[in-house]
Amino acid sequence: MIRMIMVTGESLSPTFHEGDYVVITTIPFVIDKIKSGDTIVFRHPSYGMLIKQVERIDLKKNAIFVSGLNHYSVDSRRFGPIQREDVIGKVIWHLARPKG
Repeated sequence: MIRMIMVTGESLSPTFHEGDYVVITTIPFVIDKIKSGDTIVFRHPSYGMLIKQVERIDLKKNAIFVSGLNHYSVDSRRFGPIQREDVIGKVIWHLARPKG
């Protein structure tokens, strides 16, 4: 129902940084209400587990387009949309790593 995951990489920098933690909910009715601007964790067959922001949702095709904040991020610009069943959870809390 709730999981804590450590962020790796700088895909969502400056909001999330390597070493930060996020708490995600895996409750289906919350995941079913994903909207643009939400941050989600999902599985991709080629890239493994990723964390990205939801850019837009195509309800007709059940497709979710995701993006990283970093220009060099691997996201839907490279691999296309993901399917709702690939979503592991929605970020509900961000724990930033201590500075210094």
